[in-house]
Amino acid sequence: MIKKIALVSGIIAVILVVGILTVAAFRPDEFRVERSVQVNAPAEKILPLVSDLHKGVDWSPFEKTDPAMKRKYTGAASGAGAVYEWQGNEKAGQGRMEITEATPNKVTMKLDFIKPFEARNMAEFNLEPVGDATKVTWAMHGPNPYMCKVMQTFFDIDATIGKEFETGLANIKLIAEK
Repeated sequence: MIKKIALVSGIIAVILVVGILTVAAFRPDEFRVERSVQVNAPAEKILPLVSDLHKGVDWSPFEKTDPAMKRKYTGAASGAGAVYEWQGNEKAGQGRMEITEATPNKVTMKLDFIKPFEARNMAEFNLEPVGDATKVTWAMHGPNPYMCKVMQTFFDIDATIGKEFETGLANIKLIAEK
């Protein structure tokens, strides 16, 4: 009887693993997380908040994950060529971002995570005028390797990162509307 239970348990475990791996195989090869907020301020007032990486400490929720985080700024003071590197605790991790494009309505960044896992993504801030206000959209996208697809069967990247983006956008709105 115990052998039958062990055999059935083993078969169920194999079926579950194969099912998870199969579901993961059909996930998209790229991911995108995006959130937006309407800010009652012109784009000119919002742009410096996202094109000057020094100002991220004021609004980014990721800056709060480790009060002792080490930060290094190099390259341009703001806009294209500005670089920000960080190294923090296990939650903050380690990485580097570089602004690759900065126009009056868009800031694009290359985002390289080193720890707790390696990833190469892009982040964007789009500033779209809406009358006297501005629709601010924060997005991150990049490749979705197979192991990430497997993890996403248990972990909703859009919900988790999206929540952080919503917090950051709310902070940008609060600062820009002062």
